[in-house]
Amino acid sequence: MQDTPHSCPLVVGVDVGGTKTHLRALAGPETVADHVRPSSGWRPHDPAAAAAWLTTLVHDALPHGARPLALAMGGHACETPRQCEEIRAALQDRLQVPVLVVGDAELLVPAAGLEKGVGLVAGTGSVAVGRLSDGSPVQVGGWGAVLGDEGGSAGLVREAARAAWAAHDRGEAPDELALRLIAAFGVSEVPALGAALESATHVSAEWGRHAPVVFAAAEAGSPIAHEVIADGGRALAALVARLATRGVAVDDVVVAGSTVLAQPELYEAFTSSLAEAVPGARPQPLRVPPVEGAVALARSLV
Repeated sequence: MQDTPHSCPLVVGVDVGGTKTHLRALAGPETVADHVRPSSGWRPHDPAAAAAWLTTLVHDALPHGARPLALAMGGHACETPRQCEEIRAALQDRLQVPVLVVGDAELLVPAAGLEKGVGLVAGTGSVAVGRLSDGSPVQVGGWGAVLGDEGGSAGLVREAARAAWAAHDRGEAPDELALRLIAAFGVSEVPALGAALESATHVSAEWGRHAPVVFAAAEAGSPIAHEVIADGGRALAALVARLATRGVAVDDVVVAGSTVLAQPELYEAFTSSLAEAVPGARPQPLRVPPVEGAVALARSLV
């Protein structure tokens, strides 16, 4: 890359999600590049590979001859400050410009135009992040579909299966939720759901894609499905409450994610539980792409 031909500093923001990656580059108010591609190949636990992948992305997305003066990136599965720092150092060494790397949920607060608050994501998985008064990041949740991610799509499917099994153990006939899960996983009866879930190669994605079944069952009148969704909302509110107990400012809670924002019942369960668990917290759906937060962070580096 050569020196940028633009008169304003060219800043680059990148949001690497679990499914897709969004790069946006601006020179002042002018959008120079707005590029979306699949996140396949993203390896956040290998700093050298992650930096190489991001460098290729930048070269491919920017116009010929354009050189960024700063870059900020929010990365899916970038779970600890040390991991983010290792990727940052490797990427800065390649690009030779100031670089900031954070977890993807940390993009939400700056994307909403706020200086502090909580970012809560409930898509395939679920996680909440914030910062202490000294700037130290704190993350809770985000432990994957097998052990955590309550309130995300994969976690909802896991808990729906557990609820269907519990009803079966009580001797109850399969209700609308159980019947829809059986159909979705292509099995003949409730006990067979266990083997179907365990056979998944990519657990989060393969479980998560069946989440619409849970909401459809609730709409069809399944009390068990309603309770699973309510529990998911309470679990998301508990993430925010956990941050509050650790000293994070939780006055503003910026919410994003394809599951919680697309499903009113889950969002309402979350907000009502949040009002009880953390009175005074102000939840707000993110109305702009999270990459806007990466651009804002990149601008802070110039």
